[in-house]
Amino acid sequence: MVPPGRARDRRLVLASASPARLNLLRQAGLAPEVVVSGVDEQAVTAPRVAELVALLASAKASAVARRETDALVIGCDSLLEFRGRPYGKPTDAADARLRWQRMAGHSGTLHTGQALFEVKDGAITVRTVGVSTTEVYFATPTEREIDAYVASGEPLAVAGAFTLDGLGASFVRRVEGDPAAVVGLSLQLLRTQLARVGLTVTDLWRR
Repeated sequence: MVPPGRARDRRLVLASASPARLNLLRQAGLAPEVVVSGVDEQAVTAPRVAELVALLASAKASAVARRETDALVIGCDSLLEFRGRPYGKPTDAADARLRWQRMAGHSGTLHTGQALFEVKDGAITVRTVGVSTTEVYFATPTEREIDAYVASGEPLAVAGAFTLDGLGASFVRRVEGDPAAVVGLSLQLLRTQLARVGLTVTDLWRR
């Protein structure tokens, strides 16, 4: 186990530009730096959605970890599986509207892949990758509500065209699983991943 004083000195790096993920970590008492991975997500393929998000999370963590000398690097990726198909960010407003017309009154499975890589002396010493899966039950918004939501621009910026921590929360009836993972990062999974490197989440608290 790393002494608490030294643990708080460890650089925690989030390999994601997602404001929601950064917010989650800050709310959990952590102070990550953001380093965007630059991974070409279209170049990564897998037969199952859960496998795909795990590969993407690992690729993002790896890309950033290779630039570090001493850090804990978190990589994440989320996709909504709806009727067997992976839904990332909509391509445009028309795509977002069509998705909501299809999803309304139904449920989908939100998969969040999460990787934690430990880097010491310029070498990756620990790689741990997991997937958090949550069932999301959608309400049935009216056409007017869908149009207003699409016009807000929010669904165009997020996987699955919805959020649980923004305007889209009004159109989610309930979730079964980890709500933080739906936002973009599983704090429960992070806790178990930190244990793999001899840390607890409390070791990294900055407040």
